[in-house]
Amino acid sequence: MTPSDYDVAIVGGGLAGATLARSLAGSGLRALVIERVIAFKDRVRGEGMLPWGRAEATALGIDDLLDTAGAVEIRYWKRYIGGAPRDCRDLIETTPGRQGCLDFYHPAMQRQLLDAAEAAGAHVRRGVEFTAVECGSPATLRMRGAHGEERVTARLVVGADGRCSKVRTSAGFTVKRDEHSLMIAGVLHEGLKLPGNTVQYVQNPAEGRAALVFPLGEERFRSYFVYSSKNAPRTMSGNGHAGDFVTSCIETGAPAEWYENAEAAGPLAAYPGADTWVAHPYRDGVVLIGDAAAASNPAWGCGLALTLRDVRVLRDHLLANDQWDQAARAYAREHDAYYAALHRVQSWFTLLMYETGPAADARRAHVFPNLAREPARAPDMLALGPDTPSDEAARRRFFAEDVV
Repeated sequence: MTPSDYDVAIVGGGLAGATLARSLAGSGLRALVIERVIAFKDRVRGEGMLPWGRAEATALGIDDLLDTAGAVEIRYWKRYIGGAPRDCRDLIETTPGRQGCLDFYHPAMQRQLLDAAEAAGAHVRRGVEFTAVECGSPATLRMRGAHGEERVTARLVVGADGRCSKVRTSAGFTVKRDEHSLMIAGVLHEGLKLPGNTVQYVQNPAEGRAALVFPLGEERFRSYFVYSSKNAPRTMSGNGHAGDFVTSCIETGAPAEWYENAEAAGPLAAYPGADTWVAHPYRDGVVLIGDAAAASNPAWGCGLALTLRDVRVLRDHLLANDQWDQAARAYAREHDAYYAALHRVQSWFTLLMYETGPAADARRAHVFPNLAREPARAPDMLALGPDTPSDEAARRRFFAEDVV
């Protein structure tokens, strides 16, 4: 193989890119990270890491860094159906790792992890825009910075640049998409009358809606409203619609008193909730991780955990096998398997909780009483993610097809 400028060149300095760069640079590899923005700003994205993601964070050694960035552990997951409390799960007592969710303000997390990657020896360049990648051995990364166009070569180029990945497009990967069935609107709130140790999850399946609130510490909360695009309510993007957002959450079943003193402390935006993914996210010197490889439906909150699994699996294969083409192919095969399992389970929950109409109501009338009697019928996405059973027997059990 022709000598390269770097062992790995990573496009994107968020959770995926920064964590991978820190791990590989800390193992003595030459790592480059390019990040388009100089300073991270608030925007709507996932900020709650489920317990199965906590295990990945521990394996990657970033627990202390997340704590330093202000992450807070959330012990309880409280659910409501149509405004009535349904159950409150103690995550620490009921998960294999005895861990709750980990919630954090995204810009603070990004700053902390990217600084840590640089401290570990990665070459971090901020304010640099990716322009193109040429597959090969080595691969060539083209970029544009303050001094104009540049190119570097690397044994492996990693696309960690999100759900609208330019690396993915430039390298010629084919993107698959689910039907656009859900929308998710979100905003950063201050002043909510809620405890700081509990995720609030208000479901209204008959109307295909949900409202969620994730505490971020320092009396800040990330609020979400999930709704079916088939029955789209009033517009949800732009802070001029902050009142409409709160009204929609209350109409879904969230208590009005939660929002009496609510103030929007960040932008309000809505975005599609459909999965997008690449089958086998590796080809000829270019590999995809995080949302670039598979953007999981945000309604189920698995995106951050899935991202860290990608990072851990790719890291482990690269460090275990000096033949990086083989290592990246092994990562892609493993990624395909666990993402498919997660996607399968999430599709079951979407069918049960967001489909509307007489057939959907009849399905819930059969399934809900059986789940109430035997909660273990439901796949445990919170604790196990893609490792929860997802075969045909698990599907039949979830939908109570074994019950007459």
